[in-house]
Amino acid sequence: MDQLRKHIEEIISVTDEEFDYIKTFFTLKRVKKHQYLCQDGEPVIFEYLIRSGLFRMFYLDEKGDEHIVQFAGENWWMADYQAYFNEQKATLNITCMRDAEVYCLTLQGRETLSAELHKMEHFFRLKLTKGYVAQQRRIITLLSSSPQQRYEEFGQLYPSMMQNIPKKYIAEYLGVSRETLSRLYSSNKNG
Repeated sequence: MDQLRKHIEEIISVTDEEFDYIKTFFTLKRVKKHQYLCQDGEPVIFEYLIRSGLFRMFYLDEKGDEHIVQFAGENWWMADYQAYFNEQKATLNITCMRDAEVYCLTLQGRETLSAELHKMEHFFRLKLTKGYVAQQRRIITLLSSSPQQRYEEFGQLYPSMMQNIPKKYIAEYLGVSRETLSRLYSSNKNG
């Protein structure tokens, strides 16, 4: 739980007593490669703080085509938030791309922590705000940037993910074909 405390203390300070209380709301779960944290149509019970590993969040359309919404690695929060906050069934899928560990937090736990420790409400608000800003940036990038620009920005923002995520998933995330991604990769490598 030291990693959890360090993560929280990047934003707020907590006493030992406060952290002892906070950690009672989190459970640590081991996740195997290809295992789902969340599946379309299933209830969403938890949001997750990734302790280690790599995850992919995606939507399946009516034709069965996958549309990647997000990748998430160490110290990222992840959930189908629409379902989590509205206590509905998932519309997104979250799958593990390599063996991982996650901290799980229920909505009730989050609400209790926020009500009883105002500083945790501040922590959650800042985390959610950063996530919202990142999603907005992604949407604007998809709408207004060329494939080359999207590829370069992804590499700059997430260099370790660029190395660890299979190219087919990066292509899906960037909204390009695998062939286009291969050309972008080659031109960047040679350029």
